[in-house]
Amino acid sequence: MRILLIEDDRDLCLAMALSLEKEGYRTDQCHSGPDALLYLEEQVYDCLVLDRMLPGIDGLTVLELIRRKKIHTPVILATALGSLNDRILGLDTGADDYLVKPFAIEELTARIRAVTRRPARLQESPILCFCDLSLDPRTHSLSYQGRTLTLSKRESALLSCFLKHPDQTLPRPMLLSYVWGNDGEVEEGNLDNYIYFLRRRLKALEAPVKLSTLHGVGYRMEGSHG
Repeated sequence: MRILLIEDDRDLCLAMALSLEKEGYRTDQCHSGPDALLYLEEQVYDCLVLDRMLPGIDGLTVLELIRRKKIHTPVILATALGSLNDRILGLDTGADDYLVKPFAIEELTARIRAVTRRPARLQESPILCFCDLSLDPRTHSLSYQGRTLTLSKRESALLSCFLKHPDQTLPRPMLLSYVWGNDGEVEEGNLDNYIYFLRRRLKALEAPVKLSTLHGVGYRMEGSHG
């Protein structure tokens, strides 16, 4: 499980990272709002631990921006701002949990376990849609205007990533990590093969969606118009 720690107190951030890594988590660290957005463009995370008082762009604005981009990664706000109104504002902005500093690392890890074990909650409305194309990640069923076909598990995972980030350029490392994981040994050509498979699937459904190649960078899902 990979976690992004977004905390401007570098000593605290390092201490959290070391403690979480001892528990078996992989962590990345950044210390400003703009850096957090860059990390989220390059990597898919299982959980974000987000400070509110960040330089450049404050934590609540970071949270609002990623929710607008349909990034549904669980977010724990970890902040010294602990009033009732602060907690309500954080949760209403899109946080999944709110942790007031100072806190014990054991409480943080418990809350990470809680927010990352919620696939059942996500399954209440799991369907991913774009241009009338819909994917049910639970059954790997891809549908468009009454036509349906079933994807393989990896096809479904790859298409899910695109459907969560439509009209965004997704770098190759991000897609490889999302589908195969960081620890899996996978050849770069496997990604191109699965892009080819998905293009065939989209063509078979006659869906108005295309996967565009940005050479040397990655791929982008776009609505095609003729």
